[in-house]
Amino acid sequence: MADIRGFRGFRYDLGSVGTLSDVVAPPYDVIDPALQQKLYDSSPYNAIRLELTRDEPGDDEQTNKYTRAGNTLREWVVENAVRQDTARGLYVYEQEYTVEGQTFVRRGFLARVRLEPFGSGKIYPHEQTMSGPKEDRLKLYRATGFNLSPIFGLYPDDGTVFAPLEQLIRSAPPIVARDHLGVINRLWVVTDSATISKVIGAMGPKPVYIADGHHRYETGLKYLEERRAAGEVADDEAAPNFCLMMLVGMSDPGLLILPTHRLVSGLAADLSAPQLEGVLAEHFDVLERTGTNAQAAWEHVLMDGSQSTFAFGTVADGLWTVAKLRDRDVMASLAPDQSEDWRELGVSILHKLVLDRLLRDKIGGTPVCKYVHLLSEVTDATAKKECQLACLVPPVGMGHVEQISEHGEKMPPKSTYFYPKLLTGLVFNSLKKD
Repeated sequence: MADIRGFRGFRYDLGSVGTLSDVVAPPYDVIDPALQQKLYDSSPYNAIRLELTRDEPGDDEQTNKYTRAGNTLREWVVENAVRQDTARGLYVYEQEYTVEGQTFVRRGFLARVRLEPFGSGKIYPHEQTMSGPKEDRLKLYRATGFNLSPIFGLYPDDGTVFAPLEQLIRSAPPIVARDHLGVINRLWVVTDSATISKVIGAMGPKPVYIADGHHRYETGLKYLEERRAAGEVADDEAAPNFCLMMLVGMSDPGLLILPTHRLVSGLAADLSAPQLEGVLAEHFDVLERTGTNAQAAWEHVLMDGSQSTFAFGTVADGLWTVAKLRDRDVMASLAPDQSEDWRELGVSILHKLVLDRLLRDKIGGTPVCKYVHLLSEVTDATAKKECQLACLVPPVGMGHVEQISEHGEKMPPKSTYFYPKLLTGLVFNSLKKD
């Protein structure tokens, strides 16, 4: 079973820093320069000064954004702007959000989870990682000695794990923060030892699947290796053995995986809808032509419900075409080392067959993708002719994440987008002390 613990988190003293909404920030990988500046301006205590500190003129190996983050956090702790809780607890975290006009509520709890190398226990990844983000996060771990933002983990559940927590939070007011996207974030601190024991016991032998934060998890393993080599990990209970993780049940009604659509550029020539049909004809059947109606095309993909149906928008003529893979055997030849579950993923079919083979062979060029999640983002981009081809991709489900993870495989990049992101600044976890 995954080893889950209550812990004494570090949290903002709101009497010192003001409202929680002014000091929280999204994780580093969704912050652009404009949002970074907005967060800097919102409060001198905003977590952006830790999570994604600005570069400054004259930065070098001794003084840089990482050392500034470490110094800032230490200063906040000394002046009691950030305080460590006195009792070990679990932190119930609820997010209320709206997507495409529908409101959802997602709930889970923040805990310390023992790090274990992938393949050695009950924690499973599902996405590939890149060296750049891991090196960036490692420098931040070294400089601060903290997990600043939580990893997002999922576990199979029928509601029994969260039930003991729900009984306590019903009568307790939460701490609330509204983020830059309008998401309402609520936090409760649960320190009742009997309740914590029930939650940990209910987890039983359940596996944990990493939904988001693969780079941070692998960075945690590397940081643990370094601290062990330096003789700073006294035993298996030392803080570097653990990471900060948000745990959400797979049956939670607010758990939403957004699709990740592709806006394709870099083709040797623009495509019309008839030309696209010619490119696809060898392996796909055209199910519908919706003219300029992207919404109708997307609804057809969703109603089909499979991973093998796509909607393609040819920007040159503004038309939309819905097509479904007819020849499933072709994926076996294109990805012989992958499982059948992997080969049936929509993102696998799109990249291996459509982008890397059919478009390269019949149109030429090197397809380059920009990734977006909402239909409105797609239609805005096509209206401005910011790409040559828009590809609406069916979203993966929790079952796909579970299957691919248990095979020991990684999904293609940008396969899942768990919305909304977990905020930085609700709870910090020390990697140096309990």
